[in-house]
Amino acid sequence: MSIIETIENQLASHAVVLYMKGTPDFPQCGFSNKAVQVLNACGADFFAVNILEDMELREALKQYSNWPTYPQLYIKGELIGGCDIMIDAFNKGDLQKQIQAAQSL
Repeated sequence: MSIIETIENQLASHAVVLYMKGTPDFPQCGFSNKAVQVLNACGADFFAVNILEDMELREALKQYSNWPTYPQLYIKGELIGGCDIMIDAFNKGDLQKQIQAAQSL
């Protein structure tokens, strides 16, 4: 399986995917930590991928998403964005609605 197929499989297999530095229990950067806090505040059941464990995945995902930084949040296979976009959507109430809709299917 190619790395792109791995990414596509992860996105197809989980409604909410967070590509982050570290893990939800031990984030390795402040932005990833904040992203986890936001998802937890939404009550999200999310799949986290530690991009620090796989250099090939980390580089391929930048090309796949055309997004150069981490974390990266996907809902139903669609890139939502990074930490700042997540916080903005959360503050507007949009992120909660997107997550609820994705997880109610």
